[in-house]
Amino acid sequence: MSILYLLIPLSLILLGLAVWAFFWAVKHDQFEDLEGPAHRILFDEDENDLPPEERQRRREARERAARERASRERQDSGDEER
Repeated sequence: MSILYLLIPLSLILLGLAVWAFFWAVKHDQFEDLEGPAHRILFDEDENDLPPEERQRRREARERAARERASRERQDSGDEER
């Protein structure tokens, strides 16, 4: 019976912590997007899952896009100097 004097306050403290954690999560938007991560994992495109030819093609496309973006930035900075 005397153990109840320990268990009841301990359970109330744990309940208070759980309520605080819930309100903290709501305040910090932890429940904002519940479905996004579940859908995102289904459509994850890992480079290692692709065949080597496709990996090389995508790498070349990224490099080409980066070169085009860099040349556009150089042109834009040249236009600003005039």
